[in-house]
Amino acid sequence: MSVSASSAWCALMRHCEALKPQNLSVPMREEAWMDACTLSQDGLTLCYAFQHVTNETLRLLEALAIQQKVAEWRARMFSGEAINDTENRAVLHTALRQDGDEPVLVEGKNVLPDIRRVQAQMKAFVEAVRSGARKGATGQAFRTVVNIGIGGSDLGPRLAAHACAQNEDPLRVRFVANVDAFDLNEALKDADPATTLFIVVSKTFKTQETTMNAQRARAWIEEALGPDAVGRHIVAVSANGEAARAFGIEGDTLFPMWDWVGGRTSVWSAVGLSAALAMGFDRYREFLRGAAAMDRHFLRQPFGRNMPVMLGLLGIWNRNFLGCGAKAILPYGERLRDFPRYVQQLEMESNGKRVSRQGTVVDYATAPVVFGECGTVGQHGFHQCLHQGTDTIAADFLAVGTDDLGQPEQHRALLSNLAAQVEALAFGRPEASRPCDVYPGQRPSTVIKLDRLDPYTLGMLMALYEHEVFVQGIIWEINSFDQPGVELGKSLAKKFECEGAASSLLFKRLSS
Repeated sequence: MSVSASSAWCALMRHCEALKPQNLSVPMREEAWMDACTLSQDGLTLCYAFQHVTNETLRLLEALAIQQKVAEWRARMFSGEAINDTENRAVLHTALRQDGDEPVLVEGKNVLPDIRRVQAQMKAFVEAVRSGARKGATGQAFRTVVNIGIGGSDLGPRLAAHACAQNEDPLRVRFVANVDAFDLNEALKDADPATTLFIVVSKTFKTQETTMNAQRARAWIEEALGPDAVGRHIVAVSANGEAARAFGIEGDTLFPMWDWVGGRTSVWSAVGLSAALAMGFDRYREFLRGAAAMDRHFLRQPFGRNMPVMLGLLGIWNRNFLGCGAKAILPYGERLRDFPRYVQQLEMESNGKRVSRQGTVVDYATAPVVFGECGTVGQHGFHQCLHQGTDTIAADFLAVGTDDLGQPEQHRALLSNLAAQVEALAFGRPEASRPCDVYPGQRPSTVIKLDRLDPYTLGMLMALYEHEVFVQGIIWEINSFDQPGVELGKSLAKKFECEGAASSLLFKRLSS
C-alpha cells in the first residue's frame, strides 16, 4: 500500500483541508508559541513558529513518522545495515565523525580502525603542508591548494573551506568542478606551479569532469617542473587505488575512501582534505565533533524535540499537503554562500526520485526544487516571487548571532533584514490602497540560528540537513542514497563525444 493511502497520511489530508483557510498570524505573534516551537542544541537553534502549523498538525506529522518506522530505519542506518538496497551498501557517513571507540561493523568487520588510520594520515599531511615541512619539487612550501572534484567531492569541502578558513592564512584553497576549461584556468591564473598542490577527488577515479581537469593539472606541473614532480604536487582521494596509482599517485599521497560513504555525505572522509587544509586539522576535528553532536541528538531526542525529525516533517507538510513545490535556502551570512548549492544537491539528488523501494511509481510529490542565495543579495533577486508570486515557496532562513568581524552596525542590519523577511512572509499586508501592494502572507518559513559560525556549529548544521533528507526519504518510501538518474545523461554524453553526429543531430549542430 502506498503511504498516500495510509491512515496517517489521510488524517493529515483531512486536517490540511480544515486548516488551509485559517489565518495563523495571531499565535505566530505570541511568545509562548515561539518558545514551544524553538529547539536548541550546542549553539544551534531551530525555530518553526512561522510555519503554517498547529499543535494538531505536529501531532499528526509525528504519527506519520511513527507509522513509517523512522526510528527503526534510523537504527538500521547507524548499525551499518545495507539500507541502500539498490546498491546493497551500508550508509555510514556517521561513522566517520564518531568520536568514541565503539565498533562500527560493515558486513561483520569493524571499520573504525580503518577510519582512524585515514584520519591520522590526513592529520600528518595537513600539518606538514600548513607548517611548510612538506614542500614541492623545488623545495618551496605550498601556497595554493586546488581541489579537483565534482558533486559531493566539491560542494561539501567547498562549503566548509569557505565558511571556516582561517583569516589571513597564507595557504589559499580553491575549487575546480566544471569541465569547462575556464574553471581551471581561473584557479591557476595567479598560481605558481612550484607552490601549487592539487587534490584530485573521485571515488571511482573515472568521473569525466574530474579526470579531464586532473590530466590538465598534471600537464601543467610536468611542463613547468618535469614529470618527476607529479608525485610531489598531486594527491588523490579515491576508492579506486589502482587507477590513482596508474595516474602516478601512491604512498601517503593516496587517501582511501569506502563504498559505504555516499558522495554527497563524503566531506567527513578524506574527501574533506581540502577543507582540513583550509581550516587546520584541529579545527577540522571540531567540524567532525559538531556533526557527531547532531548525530547523538538525532538518535536520542524524542520526535517532538528532535531537530532533524521536525525539519523533515515540516518539509513533508509543506511539500505534500500545502503544495509547496520549491524551497529557498537563505543564509544571512556571506561565509555560508555555498550552503544553498550544498543543500540543493543533498536534497534533490537524494530524494528526487519517482520510484519507491518496492519498485512502483509513487503517486505523491517527493523532493521540492531547492534554490537560494545569501541575504540580503537574494532580496534584490527573487524575494519578490516569495512574497507575491502565484506559488507558495517555503523558506529556511539561516542567521549567525555573533558579530565576529567587528562591524556591529552591519551585523544588526543583516539580522533586521532577516527578521523583516520572515515576518513579511508570515503576516503579509492583507489591505492596501492598490492591489499590487497587497501581500497575502501565510507563507511558511523556518529560522535556524547559529550562535557563532565555527567548524563545530557548521558540522552540526550540515548533519542536521543530512538527517532531514533521511527522514523524508523514509516517509516517502524511497532510497535516498543512490542516484540512478545521474547516469543516463553521463552515458549519452560519452556516446556523443565518441560518435559525434552519428549519435546526435543536436550535438552536431552545437559543435559545428
